[in-house]
Amino acid sequence: MQLLQTKDEIVIVYTNDDQVRHIRLNERHPRKVTPTPMGHSVGHYEGDELVIDTIGVKVQPYTVADRFGTPQSEAMHVVERYRLIDAAQAREALARQENVAGRVGGDQGVAPIDAEYAKAIEVRLTIEDPNVFITPWPAKVTYRRVKRAWNESVCAENNSDVLHQGFEHVPEAAKPDF
Repeated sequence: MQLLQTKDEIVIVYTNDDQVRHIRLNERHPRKVTPTPMGHSVGHYEGDELVIDTIGVKVQPYTVADRFGTPQSEAMHVVERYRLIDAAQAREALARQENVAGRVGGDQGVAPIDAEYAKAIEVRLTIEDPNVFITPWPAKVTYRRVKRAWNESVCAENNSDVLHQGFEHVPEAAKPDF
C-alpha cells in the first residue's frame, strides 16, 4: 500500500484490485452516510498516531470483514490507529504471526522484505458490528516495505486466491460496454 497525504486528505492506494481509500482529515461523518465499498472515513492525529474512523461500508454479495470470511453488516464501525515502528518490532510481529498462523503470502521470497529499511507501519484496529459481534473485535496488522514492483492486477483475470472463498465466476458481458 501507499499512503499519500495532502492538507485535507489521506489517500491509501492498495496493491490488490485497484483499491483506493479517501480519508478526510479533521472532519466529522455526515449525519446521513450513503454506504460505499470503502465506507466513509475521517481521520486525525493523536500525537504520532493517525486515527481513522470508518462507517458506512456497503455490504455486497461477497463482502467479508477479513480474509477468513467473517461476515459484516452495514452497522460495522472500524477504528484504525496507524503508527511507525522500528524494524526490530516488525520482525517480532512477523515471527509471532508465522508461529501462530503460518506464512501469509506463500513461500519465503514471494514478496521479499526490504531488510535495510528501518521502519514499518503498525495498524491496530477495532471492529464493532452489533449485528454480527457481541463484543468489539481487536486486531493488529504490520506492514513492511517489500522489494517488488508495483504491478497492475485485475481481480477478474486471476481470481483463484483465498480472498474469493471459492467463488470462481468471472463476470461476462453479452456485448461491450463501450
